[in-house]
Amino acid sequence: MASTNETGPADTASTRSGGAAEAAGHGLRAFAVQLRRMNGEMNRLIHAFAAAQGLHATDVQALAAILDSDTPLTPGRLREHLGLTSGAVTACLDRLERAGHIRRSRDSKDRRVVHLHYAARGRAAARAHFLPLAEATARAREGFSGDELAVVLRFLNAMNDELDRLSDRG
Repeated sequence: MASTNETGPADTASTRSGGAAEAAGHGLRAFAVQLRRMNGEMNRLIHAFAAAQGLHATDVQALAAILDSDTPLTPGRLREHLGLTSGAVTACLDRLERAGHIRRSRDSKDRRVVHLHYAARGRAAARAHFLPLAEATARAREGFSGDELAVVLRFLNAMNDELDRLSDRG
């Protein structure tokens, strides 16, 4: 993991330009360091949950996609989201269903369509494991005004949109 006193390309360029460029370079580097640090910590939590539940890290990504979706996901949409093969998604869904994390249901109008739902047992396990994260988030939020939190949320949305664009290229 990167420490806060490493130098990188942005630091080298900003040192040559001086002043505002240096501040902008440091700001970009500081964002990169903190995003990597947060990503590492989130990955540790996810891997611990996966291990405790006898799942793979990809299974937890699938659970998050199912939970975050505005409408019930289908296996095909989940496959696209995760970038996996049909066989890998089927194996993932089989593991999640056996472990009680999801349930599959057929569409009432088109029985060929399968919808994925987060099961109550799975939600309870996730809530119990990630409660410390929810509490830490609440403590961190206390130090910010509503306007500041709106800016943070806007940044996170913009960052996720940019990451989506990057993954669309690959």
